[in-house]
Amino acid sequence: MLSDQIKQGVERAPNRSLLYALGMTKEDMDRPIIGVVCSYNEIVPGHMNLDKISQAVKMGILEAGGYPIEFPAIAVCDGIAMGHVGMKYSLVTRDLIADSTEAMALAHQFDGLVMIPNCDKNVPGLLMAAARVNVPTVFVSGGPMLAGTLSDGRRTCLSHMFEAVGAYKAGTMDEEGVLDYEENACPSCGSCSGMYTANSMNCLCEAIGMALPGNGTIPAVHSARLRLAKRAGYQVMEMVKRNIRPRDIMTEAAFRNAEVVDMALGCSTNTMLHLPAIAHEAGIEIDLGMSNEISSKTPNLCHLAPAGDTFMEDLEKAGGVRAVMKELADAGLLDTSLMTVTGKTVKENIEGAVNRDENIIRPLSNPYSRTGGIAVLFGNLAPDGCVVKQSAVAPAMMVHEGPARVFDSEDDAIRAIYEKQIVPGDVVVIRYEGPKGGPGMREMLNPTSAIVGMGLGESVALITDGRFSGATRGASIGHVSPEAAAGGNIALVHEGDRIAIDIPNHTIELKVSDEELAARRSAWVCPEPKIKTGYLARYAKLVTSADKGAVLS
Repeated sequence: MLSDQIKQGVERAPNRSLLYALGMTKEDMDRPIIGVVCSYNEIVPGHMNLDKISQAVKMGILEAGGYPIEFPAIAVCDGIAMGHVGMKYSLVTRDLIADSTEAMALAHQFDGLVMIPNCDKNVPGLLMAAARVNVPTVFVSGGPMLAGTLSDGRRTCLSHMFEAVGAYKAGTMDEEGVLDYEENACPSCGSCSGMYTANSMNCLCEAIGMALPGNGTIPAVHSARLRLAKRAGYQVMEMVKRNIRPRDIMTEAAFRNAEVVDMALGCSTNTMLHLPAIAHEAGIEIDLGMSNEISSKTPNLCHLAPAGDTFMEDLEKAGGVRAVMKELADAGLLDTSLMTVTGKTVKENIEGAVNRDENIIRPLSNPYSRTGGIAVLFGNLAPDGCVVKQSAVAPAMMVHEGPARVFDSEDDAIRAIYEKQIVPGDVVVIRYEGPKGGPGMREMLNPTSAIVGMGLGESVALITDGRFSGATRGASIGHVSPEAAAGGNIALVHEGDRIAIDIPNHTIELKVSDEELAARRSAWVCPEPKIKTGYLARYAKLVTSADKGAVLS
């Protein structure tokens, strides 16, 4: 056992004395020590129930013959951090989580780990740590929030809440209407109820094989979530016994499976940052362009919010991720031979899965579209690529050309949108919000929701080197690479330049000649960093481009 490094032999008597100080007994020293990485805190709604999940996990570990020891991981609520300087600290926590978990796990020589995340950067951060540490590991999340219900009986969610603010600014909703959303959009603990980033990543934990079936969709408030947590405790002990490690599971083929499921579910564009970053930690490099090849063969089967009006609890009732994977596997789109944390193959895990509601999970014979939920666009504005959730784009905006309205920060853009300076046909460009330029690559849910809420969702596009919340819908194109702060062509766009977007053909073009771009580049001077001290300043010096997953070099 790895933990023998801290508990065996006379030389380790000092180490054992400290373990005895924890309350361990001599008999406990013979058990595998399992680290329970719990992301519980009292500020994130998706994490307020994780103490209960942790207790169930620890009970399962004890019953299966292990000794559980809990330690924490941080997490930021993107919704609460949205729209102010706090959002600069969202993506950067992914690396803090990975680094601190690696440090705790290796410093204390745990024999196995159970990761208990739930929200946007917390899940990929712990997956990155799992790949680095590479001891037997099982993931069990806190589960999704229930959908809300407005006073008139309509179901709602957080993305509707943000769009309600835009409607208020447009004069189409009064304060009482906003209050109705405010009090009812988020009715329970859990990760927000649509196919946003947190739920996307928790579903992909299943798809990649690092979580038990049900992890992505069992609601946070259901007792089945506690039973799943207890089984995760049992299963990590089985993995320790069989020495099944994360890098045995997170193979190149497993990441391909994850992208196939991503396309079918219509996941958040943030997965295009996180999957390459996780793969990088496992020694695998993912080419962003591979996503278009996978999308071309993978139909989009689900339209959960923000793309549609169904929610995670509906996906669970319809059969969950297993049912989606069964549809894909039956069409030969998944490698079902791969090992998972169940100790069984993908094929064994999805055997017997049934699609119980073809309105929620469409069969391959009747998909929402023949291509996947995400598209990667290339062109002179984004030579290294940019990303759009095409399943949440109105048909009228799949091909669009218009004049650029250029802003050097999200704050300036949102002000112009609220002041009704943006008109149908415009292409809003928000730059210097990338990984380096932000720094921290803020999510742009406020401006995208304002555009939709003000009735411009089918006539205005938004392009940024920043990124989007999974709750964003519309022609919102992010992750433009290279970013403006790195001298990317997005830094050279002038007010009024024509920009052409063709999502079906994966192109994005700035209608400016190469000669003119060269002249502009010779005159371009990179602005001073927005933040010059602290963690964000260090992050800006180390972070790579969005197309590489915004990993630290």
